[in-house]
Amino acid sequence: MSSTGLGKVLVVIPTYNERENLPLIIAGVRAAAPDVNILVADDNSPDGTGEVADGLAASDLAVQVLHRETKAGLGAAYLEAFQWAKDQSFDVVVEMDADGSHSPTDLVKILAALTHSDVVLGSRWVKGGRVVNWPKSRELLSRGGNIYTRLWLGIPLRDATGGFRAYRMSALNKMDLAKVESQGYCFQVDMAWRAVRCGLRITEVPITFLEREIGESKMNQAIVKEALWRVTQWGLAKRSADLKRLLHLGS
Repeated sequence: MSSTGLGKVLVVIPTYNERENLPLIIAGVRAAAPDVNILVADDNSPDGTGEVADGLAASDLAVQVLHRETKAGLGAAYLEAFQWAKDQSFDVVVEMDADGSHSPTDLVKILAALTHSDVVLGSRWVKGGRVVNWPKSRELLSRGGNIYTRLWLGIPLRDATGGFRAYRMSALNKMDLAKVESQGYCFQVDMAWRAVRCGLRITEVPITFLEREIGESKMNQAIVKEALWRVTQWGLAKRSADLKRLLHLGS
């Protein structure tokens, strides 16, 4: 049992070519929340991130490594990690980036909020949240994407695309993860929308998002296009279902 009172907590850190950042983020997490465990889910990084992770795990029993054979996307990495966490009887799973954009000090706030929630989203776009060193174009893309998601899907979330969040295992068990096919940042929208539709208690807490200083961003046009296409598709399906429900009630 961790000092958070939440049971066994696992922080999942997906990696692809993050050998320089990984030791820094793991050290930060261990300092901020020494009771949590860490799982590095590495997608066979060609830069040797997996070997770095193995070295860190060898010197710290709280760190373990999930070696994946290919780079199959963020969603696939998290889904495999969720199943690993379930098999190992963890009570809470945290998603956290390896590139230093998520501050370990904010992890403490996220876990504290989970004591009265099922899902906690680290939010850049609620009061007190902010981004540091982002170009205006990136900020507009994120804000616009979240507004589009909020209006199109009808969900009351300010930051559904963020990747710093925590789930109770009981919440993940209700979310029909076998049907999740989305990747990239769209995976985060998918999970948030599933949480809303399941009626789970969701809390957004403000975080400070720091633009990475080492390595290259994984954001690209394909990720943006997938998110736009899937959110639009989900929104159309929702409107169709709502219309059929209204017609049924009126008949």
